Amino acid sequence: MPETKIIKDLGIAYKTEIRGYAFYSAASMVASNDRGKNVFAHLAKEELDHIRVISAIVEAVKADGGWIGFDEALKRSVSTGEGLPIFQGENELISRLKKNPTDINAVNIAIENEDSAIEFYSRLLGEAGTAGEKVVLTRLLEMEKGHLKILRWEVESLTKTGFWGDTMEFSVEMEKD
Repeated sequence: MPETKIIKDLGIAYKTEIRGYAFYSAASMVASNDRGKNVFAHLAKEELDHIRVISAIVEAVKADGGWIGFDEALKRSVSTGEGLPIFQGENELISRLKKNPTDINAVNIAIENEDSAIEFYSRLLGEAGTAGEKVVLTRLLEMEKGHLKILRWEVESLTKTGFWGDTMEFSVEMEKD
């Protein structure tokens, strides 16, 4: 991908991840029990990692035109603290949650958001031109798929039993299809 397109697309990804982070943070406050709060807090933390990574990659692309790996991007951003959203503000996802602050609505909104993220990263992956781009975008895509898997499991648990699933026994980051 040309550098200007990469920066533009990663800018969209950055803003989208901030929206997701803000939503998951809000949903963790709305969830009816500790298990639900835990799920959303965990997802918020992972969205924050995505924000850090995307920010560091944009800086690397601007500096020398090259992508850095996911782990290197995370390491750089954690050490500098750059790329972190100071004020998330309200967004459309949070507004929808406030209108119907139920567990099932929160999970359904989250599923829609993750579906959109998967479509977005899939498109970017299809347009990726270098191995470095493909590796990072594949990792982000797989992480979003892991989020979706957890959320679908939770919606199934909530609709069938009325309860949140038991505590997560695995890392979303390590989960593969």
